[in-house]
Amino acid sequence: MGKTTTTRYDVAEHLRTPEEMAAYLEACMEEANGDAAFIAKALGDIARAKGMAQVARDAGLSRESLYKALSGERSPGFDTILKVVNALGLKLHAEANHG
Repeated sequence: MGKTTTTRYDVAEHLRTPEEMAAYLEACMEEANGDAAFIAKALGDIARAKGMAQVARDAGLSRESLYKALSGERSPGFDTILKVVNALGLKLHAEANHG
């Protein structure tokens, strides 16, 4: 048997349309269970798909601070989340929880 070569899966390579990005964020928000860093990491995946430099410019943040905020290692401020969501061309929405 030959050697199997594997590469690390990068979800950002599969987020091509605004609809795919929104669906991914929605799924991550449902799965996050209150973990803001998990949601920040999902936003980071989407930002990488869209182009981190452009998202940083559109959000009014430095690229370095955007990487740190969306690394998933900490919970960024809600103002940062709102800036990034807006820069990504997405909207957050609320609905009643019937569960």
